Amino acid sequence: LHDGRADLMLAGAVNRADDLFIHVGFCALKALSSSGRSRPFHANADGLVPAEGAGFVALKRLEDALEDGDEIHGIIRGLGLSNDGRGRGMLAPSTEGQVRAIRQALNQSGLTAADLNLVECHATGTQVGDATEIRSMLEAYGTALTDRDEPLPIGSLKSNLGHLITAAGIAGLIKVLEAMKHGIR
Repeated sequence: LHDGRADLMLAGAVNRADDLFIHVGFCALKALSSSGRSRPFHANADGLVPAEGAGFVALKRLEDALEDGDEIHGIIRGLGLSNDGRGRGMLAPSTEGQVRAIRQALNQSGLTAADLNLVECHATGTQVGDATEIRSMLEAYGTALTDRDEPLPIGSLKSNLGHLITAAGIAGLIKVLEAMKHGIR
């Protein structure tokens, strides 16, 4: 879309992994919730709960969508990408990498942390991962978080659905689009 080689793109994912594979894999990583409850950012969070699902969105350049009279659910203004590389492990994300991704997305978007009114987090319900995500936001957003009149709401769809693994990102995007549609911030 950005380079003009396509006029419409579908973005999304499907997750329906083998239950035994997921159970054995996440148990070996000590990431599976022993309570069976998905509780991102909760003091008693004890790991993730796998889920399955699918989601897709259609993407167009804004000017094309306006010209075609399409219903516009949201505008992607910036992206931030990071690969933690050789960090502390697969389930121990890097604060440095997350901060880099957050700042990249803010820079591309032209927004500042003060402009935000909702953050949909990856938060899986693992103590290390969720704590890293909070530290990353505090570092990336800085005083824009503490100088606010009202706290910045954060959430994770995983508290409602569990972890959709490969489809987690698109599920979070759809949640944010629906929240905006219904005026929830």
